[in-house]
Amino acid sequence: MRSGAGKQIEARGVEDPLVLEAMRAVPRHLFVPEDLRKYAYDDHPLPIGYGQTISQPYIVALMTQLLRLTGDCRVFEIGTGSGYQTAVLARLVKHVYTIEKHQELSTSAQNVLATLAVANVEFRVGDGSCGWPDGGTFDRVMITAAVPGFPQPVVAQLAEAGLIVAPVGAGSVQQLIVAEKRHGRLIERYVCGCRFVRLIGAHGFQE
Repeated sequence: MRSGAGKQIEARGVEDPLVLEAMRAVPRHLFVPEDLRKYAYDDHPLPIGYGQTISQPYIVALMTQLLRLTGDCRVFEIGTGSGYQTAVLARLVKHVYTIEKHQELSTSAQNVLATLAVANVEFRVGDGSCGWPDGGTFDRVMITAAVPGFPQPVVAQLAEAGLIVAPVGAGSVQQLIVAEKRHGRLIERYVCGCRFVRLIGAHGFQE
């Protein structure tokens, strides 16, 4: 993250020093197509193929901060995409479990994270709206694609007092929502408007 982008992110309310440090440490240009690398540190999304994008740095930092991560967290990420958000999370938590619909994107992300010696990430290919295929519970969940609502199979895998963040809504502009699980139910808080590609799946949007 270049210094100019870093100052902009801080000015917009991302203040967690560990999140900012992780954003500075992860080389975003490695996660975008070579012909777009000159734009890698601009604060806007970029296409990565298969109708998917790498989110703008501010949104990556904001969503990461909203999860209030600790070093012992187990995080479930739905939508590996380029692997950039995955790499940021991996610097902050014990383990990341990430799932991606497109095999090619998952493979590319795995290759980049391997070059960065990131070893605390487990990858799967499949329908993330159905939850983590191996079961289990997670302290935090991040959904990096728009959903019509929080998918129930995913909510079921969120631990009590855990946090989940996702862009929610069917329109071209969604609501970024962070929610805490209390007594089996989600207490939701609206954060801001945002734009994401849709999560296609059994508990997401249809093709």
